[in-house]
Amino acid sequence: MRFIHTADWHLGRLMHGRHLTEDQSYVLDQLCDLVRDFKPEALLVSGDVYDRPVPPAEAVTLLDDFLSRMVLELNVRVLAIAGNHDSPSRLEFASKVLADRGLHLFGTVGPETAVVTLSDELGPVVFYALPFAEPAVVREKLADESIRDHQTAMKEMIRRARASHPDAARSVLLAHAFVVGASVSESERPLSVGGTDSVESSNFKDFQYVALGHLHRPQTAGGPHLWYSGSLLKYSFSETSDTKGVNLVEMDARGVCRVEHVPLTPRRDVRKVTGFLKEILQGPGPGENPDDYLMVSLLDTGALLDSMGKLREVYPNVLHVERPCFADGGGSCRNRADHRKLNDADLFADFFSQVTGEDLSPEHAKAYEAVVDDLRGQEREAVPS
Repeated sequence: MRFIHTADWHLGRLMHGRHLTEDQSYVLDQLCDLVRDFKPEALLVSGDVYDRPVPPAEAVTLLDDFLSRMVLELNVRVLAIAGNHDSPSRLEFASKVLADRGLHLFGTVGPETAVVTLSDELGPVVFYALPFAEPAVVREKLADESIRDHQTAMKEMIRRARASHPDAARSVLLAHAFVVGASVSESERPLSVGGTDSVESSNFKDFQYVALGHLHRPQTAGGPHLWYSGSLLKYSFSETSDTKGVNLVEMDARGVCRVEHVPLTPRRDVRKVTGFLKEILQGPGPGENPDDYLMVSLLDTGALLDSMGKLREVYPNVLHVERPCFADGGGSCRNRADHRKLNDADLFADFFSQVTGEDLSPEHAKAYEAVVDDLRGQEREAVPS
């Protein structure tokens, strides 16, 4: 059995105010090509299909176009669950009708676990779908007052799912959860407040493959059969070193899975650039795309005028500029001049350089000193009224 595992698309996402719909469309086109080449029996989407419960119209259009290609053109089954960013009822709209065409959308939990059974020449594979739900919702739906947190909710939902599992059948679980010990990044929204959002990896021991969503870094989580495929794109500057993509999975007759994480090439990368303003304004280095989304860390200690505007003339998608020498009392730049210790003349020289693009000449320095001396003299001579 072949299937592709992906998650955390966050369609409709904004990054520092920039719409990412075109970037998401670009990699979804690559995913279509991958499906066409790999020829899987199913595509699994483990939650956070959208970035917010009421997605923008262009995000809905993008998803409609992609799913239409999957189901109508490529004849691939799609199984998708809601994540904590999705609206459960909106995501599973018309799901009963769409299931007949091979599009299985699961938004809400219920007393009975959602199941899709697919077969290959080796026998059946049972796919269990556990969309994200708050513990209070699971407690109500399952009528079980012992459910108090995500751990007890997940444990009980899986217990009920496994109770009717066919003997000797292989099994795959789709879930949207934070497994203890997994690596997080800055772009994930916490599942709950107070540190009770995690679940134990031991919950998933009876499945041959667990297709997880929620964490944006591709990784295993407590075992070789527990996988986060990671997000579709880099959604924060904490993910610059991550390789985003999808998991290609081949399951043999015993349920043993061979997993390959296949990268997707973004239209624009997300990168950090560090240096002095003049150096960075010289332009990108070999192999660097000037249209990438950038966070620029400037090492300059003096005054800078409109650094963002100047940077965007060379790199139009600079999203954030930071001055580490001004943070933490200048501790990150101890070997450089502390701007707080510069005198007025030095600060003016930096300002002059930024405005004119030239160094302050001795003549200009003397003129500045004369003006300042005159002003200070007037202050000393001023008589309070």
